[in-house]
Amino acid sequence: MKDNEYGFVGDLLAERAELADDDSVRRDALRDEAIIACLPLAQHIAQRYGGRGETYDDLLQVARLGLVHAVDRFDPSLGTDFLSFAVPTVTGEVRRHFRDRTTTVRTPRRAKELALRLGDAEEQLAQRLGRSPTRDELASDLGVEVSAIDRARLVTAASVTIPLDAPARGHEGTPTVDLLGQEDAGFDLVEDTHALKPALATLRARERRILKLRFYEDLSQSAIAQRTGLSQMHVSRLLRQSITHLRCQLVPA
Repeated sequence: MKDNEYGFVGDLLAERAELADDDSVRRDALRDEAIIACLPLAQHIAQRYGGRGETYDDLLQVARLGLVHAVDRFDPSLGTDFLSFAVPTVTGEVRRHFRDRTTTVRTPRRAKELALRLGDAEEQLAQRLGRSPTRDELASDLGVEVSAIDRARLVTAASVTIPLDAPARGHEGTPTVDLLGQEDAGFDLVEDTHALKPALATLRARERRILKLRFYEDLSQSAIAQRTGLSQMHVSRLLRQSITHLRCQLVPA
């Protein structure tokens, strides 16, 4: 989405603002033209929030409502770019939809109230600044610490839940539940370790030490030979004999 793609919309709304109040026909025509021109913007934002438990059609309607609010509230006299104002306005409308309609997680009341104020503050600051406000600017405007802004945003994020049977993002037709987790190879390792302990106990201390140096400390046979004072050939023979012995213990003939 290019910044200048909707630059002319600001000109339409500036022309509309200069018209007399009784010129309702022209004012309404310019308003409609601005809204229609920006419908792809609403579609783009709705798509960004897809796959989170709400249908795309519902999100598109909410995004279009946010677009109407952006067109109606935009003040050309402030000299800001329309796109810089419209994006946070439409996005805020979609976020409020999730917060109000899909909240299933209990959140602190103070943080939830701040989250509600945060959307309006982002919209107003974007209008004044001509860009999306930073965390510090939002905190200053609302009279709170930056950490409170972070908590309020977490409240908004926590309100978005995804049904397990909903299609997973990026995996069309595949339910989310089918992509959650996988068999942990560590379980097999635990089982093997428990099975190996009794077998290791049947070896002499020297063989157990050599196995530890080879497979736990990952030393080469020559390094083990230096550590134990044995020849490399002797170490190799002991390793081979020990492994054969363990295999017989674990897999009886």
